[in-house]
Amino acid sequence: MNDRIESALAAATDTRELRLGPGAIRATAEVFRPPYGGFAGRPALVFADSNTFEAAGRSVLDVLRAAGLPVAEPVVLDDPDLHAHLDYAIRLEAILRQTDAIAVAVGSGTINDLAKLASHRAGRSYLVVATAASMDGYTSFGASITSATAKETFYCPAPRAVVADLDVIAAAPPELNAAGYADLLAKTTAGADWILADALGVEPVHRQAWSLVQDDLRQRVSDPEGVRHGDREAIANLTEGLLMGGFAMQAAASSRPASGAEHQFSHLWDMQDHRHEGRIPYHGYKVGIGTLASARLYEWLFAAGIENLDVGAAADAWPDEAALERLIERTHASPTLRAYALQECRAKHLDRAALVRRLERLKAIWPELRPRLQAQLLPSETLRRMLRQVGAPVEPAEIGIDLPRFRRSHIEAQQIRRRYTVLDLATEAALLPAYLDRRFRQA
Repeated sequence: MNDRIESALAAATDTRELRLGPGAIRATAEVFRPPYGGFAGRPALVFADSNTFEAAGRSVLDVLRAAGLPVAEPVVLDDPDLHAHLDYAIRLEAILRQTDAIAVAVGSGTINDLAKLASHRAGRSYLVVATAASMDGYTSFGASITSATAKETFYCPAPRAVVADLDVIAAAPPELNAAGYADLLAKTTAGADWILADALGVEPVHRQAWSLVQDDLRQRVSDPEGVRHGDREAIANLTEGLLMGGFAMQAAASSRPASGAEHQFSHLWDMQDHRHEGRIPYHGYKVGIGTLASARLYEWLFAAGIENLDVGAAADAWPDEAALERLIERTHASPTLRAYALQECRAKHLDRAALVRRLERLKAIWPELRPRLQAQLLPSETLRRMLRQVGAPVEPAEIGIDLPRFRRSHIEAQQIRRRYTVLDLATEAALLPAYLDRRFRQA
């Protein structure tokens, strides 16, 4: 175990052990026992889908049985439209409550989120065996789950232990690791948003969480071609980077270290139950499109002369609460989304005097802030090339979002989260309409 992983585990609030490397799956029984899992005498219940069960679930069962551990009947979901829906979590919770079994989730995003929520609802921890480097949720708290009305984040603890076998992960379908790569690349724009929020006094940077995500980020995303072709070193860098993102979220007790405006696009489309060709696009694919959108907006703002911003004009354009409510009413067709957006916007809405103070501060610090943001970001064309190299989408149409909808998404995404991002800067400075007019002139 390297020093960075030891530091991450020390900072984590929930996860006590990580086994990362080739053949790591053989350690599953060891981490199930004390001192890591602490589940001696309790049966292990393998939870997987039909694909992940074949990829790693059978091997996990063999390892557990060979170690003499009690093993419950595995739960293997065989549903071509399987996604992280509350109904599946409730079903698994009911099975867990029938015994004192501990879930061993074998899978990636969907399986991990379902096991995380079901275990929490049943009052116990769980373990996860990763089967793809497809997202940063293995070590993060919270589960992104679709309920009857919308997709929402349920706050629940991260797993007690994580097993990430690089042999299994390297053999995953390339599109899954491409999605994870896009999710890791998104930490460039997420970091810029955090720098911005910190500089404006909105949300201070948590130094340890920042370090876990950002210190080695450039190196971890340096080989998109290698990730696409299953190169072990590239996959190891990707996997560790994603795991660090989750540990950082545990340390900060927030998703801020790994999530900015780029994730708000993805959250918006999730809440709109967006599907493309009958399926929900991968989280990382949606985030990758959002990353390009955020990077391009930053680049336009760098050229917009923020230091010469007309604060009075921006304040005149700023809606009061009644006008804000009317704006949200016009923006969102769904009553559920309207209510959610109104709640989030009210939480971050400034009165005119406070807005003027923030914008005056922005003007004053912009000459120093701008180069810091530029140093954090990668050029949008570089991001686009890297996403193409790994095999991820770079155009919204590739995930079923046409340009008029994508334009609207910039406004909608700003409204559905109280977290301060580049979308808020552009909105508060009354610059977002001009940017959208230029960017989507033909849309």
